[in-house]
Amino acid sequence: MIDAALQPLQQRFLQSPAKILANWGVKADQITLVGFVVGVMAVPALAFEAYFLALLLLLINRFADGLDGAVARQTNPTDRGAFLDISCDFLFYALFPLGFAFADPVNTLPAAVLITSFVGTGSSFLAYAIIAGKRGETTTSFPQKGFYYLGGLTEGFETIVLFIFMCLLPDHFPEFAYLFAAACCITTLSRWYQGWRLFL
Repeated sequence: MIDAALQPLQQRFLQSPAKILANWGVKADQITLVGFVVGVMAVPALAFEAYFLALLLLLINRFADGLDGAVARQTNPTDRGAFLDISCDFLFYALFPLGFAFADPVNTLPAAVLITSFVGTGSSFLAYAIIAGKRGETTTSFPQKGFYYLGGLTEGFETIVLFIFMCLLPDHFPEFAYLFAAACCITTLSRWYQGWRLFL
């Protein structure tokens, strides 16, 4: 919901470290992959109820997710980089709740509901981007993205805030999961409506 507003601040914050890494020859795709591996390590951390470790791994993953794009803009952004970035992001979002399901059987159904809601937001997001790209449409809200980026009630920032609260208050995972899943359903329905109305 507020990703577009945060983009300028994020770009200013990441510009200096991105320039240093680009000068060292570090590639954006390398940062994406390392960040993804670090993020995946949060799943066993959650499973063993090492919530603060999982939180640290989450924050490193999200820092890398912003840094890879900043490095790409310092060098040469590619379609492969955009593809890799969004693919890793969506899988990471789905894997993170799975760690809570491993930690406590009480979390299994809420995690399944949340992951299912992520399928709705992710599939509607990507379907819209495919059709919009085919029609040559662009968005002024996310000009730095390598594909059409459609906003919604639940975007990246809101999802990360959710994961942070889950790590800090793991006993309330079911409530967080159900509430956010409901918000994701609203996002999905709004994107379906936008696509139905605009793609004639």
